[in-house]
Amino acid sequence: MANIDGICCPIARTATLIGDRWTPLIVRDLEIDCRRFSELQRSLVGISPKTLADRLKRLEEASIVDRTSFAERPPRVEYCLTEKGRALLPILESMREFGVRWLTAVG
Repeated sequence: MANIDGICCPIARTATLIGDRWTPLIVRDLEIDCRRFSELQRSLVGISPKTLADRLKRLEEASIVDRTSFAERPPRVEYCLTEKGRALLPILESMREFGVRWLTAVG
């Protein structure tokens, strides 16, 4: 059985992968199309460049995101969801529906 960080429970493994503040939002932003680092950073208000780079690297290592580098000047890099990444979208939609129904927005 495959595991992440030695965790055997499938729910715990999934929570480990997407259980921080920014990762689900990155996946959400890649749902429609590939995006460049700067586009993701503009969309994710408050994320630091280091945090975004760390999360993208972790998602790439988990085969959730593909990183494509283009041989251009200046260099261009795009991030896209893989098939495995797209499989997370129903989970995120369930989270959205739960938030709309059960969690009151602040402000």
